Amino acid sequence: MSAKVAVIYYSSTGNVHQLAKAIAEGAEKAGAEVRLRRVPELAPDAAIDANPAWREHVEAVKDVVEVATLDDLEWANAYAFGSPTRYGNIAAQLKQFIDTTGGLWSKGILSDKPATGFTSAHNRHGGNESTTLALYNTFHHWGSLIVAPGYTDPVVYGAGGNPYGTAHFGSDAVSDETLVAARYQGERLATITARLQAGAR
Repeated sequence: MSAKVAVIYYSSTGNVHQLAKAIAEGAEKAGAEVRLRRVPELAPDAAIDANPAWREHVEAVKDVVEVATLDDLEWANAYAFGSPTRYGNIAAQLKQFIDTTGGLWSKGILSDKPATGFTSAHNRHGGNESTTLALYNTFHHWGSLIVAPGYTDPVVYGAGGNPYGTAHFGSDAVSDETLVAARYQGERLATITARLQAGAR
């Protein structure tokens, strides 16, 4: 049985979206079936319109990337979650989606599945590590098997050397080196998931 990976993310201006696409590409390269999904936008139009890049991204993905549902979590046997940093924590939009998973959690549907996280912050020390670790708190509660990139491939160093999950910093487009690391992270998640699935037969 091959891996079925749900890549679920929130992105305001597009950086986490770029990472999510790269994670999905890496998982597909490893033979996984992938669902790329965004969580709903909760911010008011006034806030979005105050930042042209935010409005541009909202319009660019609204008819291109499907909105995540709980069915995506039930379907998948591996998860990749991404969020920009918000005061060193995950964005409210992603947290709101996570907070709807109680029914699946109580049935054990989320447990024993490999999971990984990725993020983006405006500044180099703007909370990337703490945001990823905060996301992993959810995975601990779900009983997930955390699959971090660690230092298992040199490409991790090209993206800043974050062992917890691929992270971008800055307002510019995500660098090629960071996208390579994200693809590797997705490939690693799918490969390990496939191995677990093969052993579970």
